[in-house]
Amino acid sequence: MSNMEKNGLSENETMEKKMAGVCGLFCPSCSLYIGTKEEPRRLEILAAKFKMDVKEMMCEGCRSDRVSFYCRSCHFKKCASDKGIEFCGSCEEYPCQRLTEFQGEAPHRAELWESQEIIKDKGFENWFRERKEYHSCAGCGEINSIYDSSCRKCGNTPSSPFFENHREEIISFLAPDKKG
Repeated sequence: MSNMEKNGLSENETMEKKMAGVCGLFCPSCSLYIGTKEEPRRLEILAAKFKMDVKEMMCEGCRSDRVSFYCRSCHFKKCASDKGIEFCGSCEEYPCQRLTEFQGEAPHRAELWESQEIIKDKGFENWFRERKEYHSCAGCGEINSIYDSSCRKCGNTPSSPFFENHREEIISFLAPDKKG
């Protein structure tokens, strides 16, 4: 029996948890994750945009051993670990001010509250399964980045139900600054 099985987690559930932020983010729909796992060119473009080395951008999921520069200093991961909880929704202080501010900073964080509720009410495995479908192309089933307007595999538009539901805020977020 493996250590994972002794802890009550299947190997699949352990792998899936590596791809879930304690805040409720779904890592497989992250451009850095996709770039690391499947599209090195995407990662190179992002590294150039952020003026960083590609290796600093690489990420295999929030709970993995390889996280991007941004996720290395994740307050929520440390906070949850210190409190002995797996997700922010289990915290007595949920939703804290810091998580509320974090959610409002970018469109890919728009549904953290919904994610926390699903995890609490239906369990992690159901949340993970629902997120896979919610971030996948209706045409071919490919998981897309939250910021992909069309499917990266088949070109279907929209790329996912998430993109369709947040189209305006994503487009606005990605638009170049109009002030010049």
